[in-house]
Amino acid sequence: MKLLTKLSFLVIITVLSFSCSPESLDDKADALIENIEAPTPKSIELEILELINNHRLSKGMNPLKSMTIIKTTAFTHTDYMVDTQTVSHANFFTRSNYLKSNAGAKSVSENVAYGFSSAKSVVDAWMRSESHKKNIEGDFTDFEVSAEKDSDDKWYFTNIFIKK
Repeated sequence: MKLLTKLSFLVIITVLSFSCSPESLDDKADALIENIEAPTPKSIELEILELINNHRLSKGMNPLKSMTIIKTTAFTHTDYMVDTQTVSHANFFTRSNYLKSNAGAKSVSENVAYGFSSAKSVVDAWMRSESHKKNIEGDFTDFEVSAEKDSDDKWYFTNIFIKK
């Protein structure tokens, strides 16, 4: 009987030590983003931002401003897509909540893409998609983009928009 009691106690302690954590997944994601420095902008990224703002200006809309915190957030997601070799909006709500808490965002949206070889080709593709075009022409104040290549020299893109 003592063995059964000790075994039960050991199981309970083990379960509690692995199931209880003071940090949520969002806290861990926030810590990862906060510890990342924004990479130096690449020419393809600067061209994408310019093409998007030129389009907005041609429609009589406000140009969007660049923000480092959006850049680091976009970079962490692009890096994730490269690492997993998937194009996705995985963990978007974590990024959105992070920007709402730390960048003063009231709303957040994003475009992702893969395989385009130039700024013009990726922006043109986004403009041909109603949902991506809606983000580009949306009621936002700030934005950033991250472009990273995988081991096969293919580009992955994350373009995040926020409204303050």
